[in-house]
Amino acid sequence: MPNRISLHAALFLGAFLVAGTAAAAPVTVRSCNRDVTFEKPPLRAVSNDVNLTEMMLALKLQDHMVGYTGVSGWKTLDEKLREGVKELPELSPKYPTKEVLLGSDADFYFAGWNYGMKVGGEVTPETLAPFGIKVYELTESCIHIMAKNKPTMDDMFVDLTNLGKIFHVEDRAEALVTGYRKQLAEIENRIGRIERPTRVFVYDSGEEKPFTSGRYGIPTAMIEAAGGVNIMDDVDKSWIEVSWEPVIERNPEVIVIVDYGEVTAQQKIDFLKNNPAFRNVDAIKNDRFVVLPYVEATPGPRNIDAIAKLARAFHRNML
Repeated sequence: MPNRISLHAALFLGAFLVAGTAAAAPVTVRSCNRDVTFEKPPLRAVSNDVNLTEMMLALKLQDHMVGYTGVSGWKTLDEKLREGVKELPELSPKYPTKEVLLGSDADFYFAGWNYGMKVGGEVTPETLAPFGIKVYELTESCIHIMAKNKPTMDDMFVDLTNLGKIFHVEDRAEALVTGYRKQLAEIENRIGRIERPTRVFVYDSGEEKPFTSGRYGIPTAMIEAAGGVNIMDDVDKSWIEVSWEPVIERNPEVIVIVDYGEVTAQQKIDFLKNNPAFRNVDAIKNDRFVVLPYVEATPGPRNIDAIAKLARAFHRNML
């Protein structure tokens, strides 16, 4: 009998050790043009910007976070996000400095190029590496440092999947992505056959010259998923300032207003309506505007509902 108990105990202990070893196995993910290996899930993560923070919240990673940055200094912290991060501090209202991240004893920074990091800036994967802070970069933003394909909604799904691997919550990530893909398929089915995509212009800000989304911005992927075409699809940038002439010439049928900051969406619409230079633009003549809050117009969980909103604005059968 004692030998039998010892045998069972040994088998149990062996199984436990194997399971523990598997749980602690290093994970490697692709981040832009780098492979990043995590020996264990980060415990003191920081996310930058409202959309990246919402990806963390969608995966229920609050317990792995010490705070977030880059929200209140740029746009309003809405109630949905406020509820999710109420126990977490905002470490910096805009882009964090290296000192901010070191002061929080961070071990992980989820950001992107022009989403908390600038090429050649103080805070980059290279500058944080000596301090043990690993960085995962937002996929949409990789265009700033490497060649990449035109974005699709898969870019956001890749980020969720990789975060799931990094934090060992793969099941949560898979469930989210599966649900989002199902919603997109339902939207596509409701749209049906498209004879001609709706011409769309994204108006972020600016009066003398408009700031807009080009070929590599996530709005292009969202517009296409909703059955439209970004009239700035031939501009090989993600977000860029352009002149008004090509906007007028390309005559958008719908204008997407990105809502954030001190200038309200209605003020942007009023500017477009009251400028005689735009009087022959179809979208303005027919009062066809779609307002997307910043968090819906940048990569994140709210993109799917935003695509449904765009589809309703583009297609009569979606109303």
